[in-house]
Amino acid sequence: MSRKPIKDFKICLVGSSGGHLAHLYMLKPLWEENDRFWVTFDKEDARSLLKDEKVYKCYFPTNRNIKNLIKNTFLAIKVLKKEKPDLIISAGAAVAVPFFYIGKLMKAKTVYIEVFDRIDKSTLTGKLVYPVTDKFIVQWEEMKKVYKKAINLGSIF
Repeated sequence: MSRKPIKDFKICLVGSSGGHLAHLYMLKPLWEENDRFWVTFDKEDARSLLKDEKVYKCYFPTNRNIKNLIKNTFLAIKVLKKEKPDLIISAGAAVAVPFFYIGKLMKAKTVYIEVFDRIDKSTLTGKLVYPVTDKFIVQWEEMKKVYKKAINLGSIF
């Protein structure tokens, strides 16, 4: 089986605006030379940070909002069918859920990065995407007790 060089991967970066988006943006050395697109909220910080990027606007609020979960599921189907990413990366929050599940059905690899401020307790999004995540990254050693298959790569900061 041949592997694509990392630079030939098409990447979907999906997450809420604010801190989750900032986490993903801090990974720029990993995604900047790849074909990529973003899925996030249509908010000022996202518009500013991603002004030169390809962005799909998702529906919010997402936390515990069934209506927007359904809308974002249909968005995930549409966007992922069109873009066909090889890899989906998220640092949360809830908008990642439909993209990870639909992405897995479309054979994309998934990487989830649990948020920095969780040291010994899971997030709802982390719990929901854990079963379909190929690489689950935590930033604290204590989190490996919460997520048994997690990899601790230390702090993004």
